[in-house]
Amino acid sequence: MDTDTDDVELTLDREQATAPDLPAPEAAGDPAAEAFARLEGEMALMRRAVQHLAAERADIVIPDYGSTLTDMAKRMCAICENLQGMAGHPALQMTPDSIGNRIAAAAESARRSDQDRFSQARDDLHHATQTMRSVTANARLAADQRRQLYLMAGGGLLAGVLLWSVLPGVVARAVPQSWHWPERVAARVLREPTIVDAGIRLIRSQNPQMWEDITEAAKIADVNREEIKRCQAMARKSGRGVNCTMKVGG
Repeated sequence: MDTDTDDVELTLDREQATAPDLPAPEAAGDPAAEAFARLEGEMALMRRAVQHLAAERADIVIPDYGSTLTDMAKRMCAICENLQGMAGHPALQMTPDSIGNRIAAAAESARRSDQDRFSQARDDLHHATQTMRSVTANARLAADQRRQLYLMAGGGLLAGVLLWSVLPGVVARAVPQSWHWPERVAARVLREPTIVDAGIRLIRSQNPQMWEDITEAAKIADVNREEIKRCQAMARKSGRGVNCTMKVGG
């Protein structure tokens, strides 16, 4: 708008510069004639300026805002629809009382859910306690059974030992003496290789002096073996006792 005003002013200046000379007033000293002459000149300049301005306005190209206005109208309709949807939303139609009721209902539901969870936890704890008691009772019963088993095993072992210590003697005495089972049992019990060694050990443990006498007698018999045989032959021949000379020592 400022540019158009400047152009008009420049045009007016040019028109004024090229305007034809006004007719000279009839009376140079008449103020009214001079005023009318000046007014006529100004009117002529004004008419030419208005004509020139109308020609410039006709040359101005006005843009088409139809599509822009259509798009704006569509957007305004969409905004109106959204506002209507928001206005019809139940949350905007709620009153303070209804909001309070909703909050109270939600709190009651939450408390009920917590109560259900507490009840479930209590039931689970009770079940776990019962299970632990059952496991403890089973463990105690198993320990008692194990203890009884140990006692029975110990009693059976002791009975077996006693039976094994008595039964071989009974069986050995029941068989014929020619089998020498008691002597064999004694040798095995004493862990001696032969029955003789077992007898020697028994004699030495019960009467050491007797074992010494037996040893000395065996030595004397071994030294006088021939003399003893001769005396025995003489005694059998005569049918009575005979005197024999024995060598002792040396």
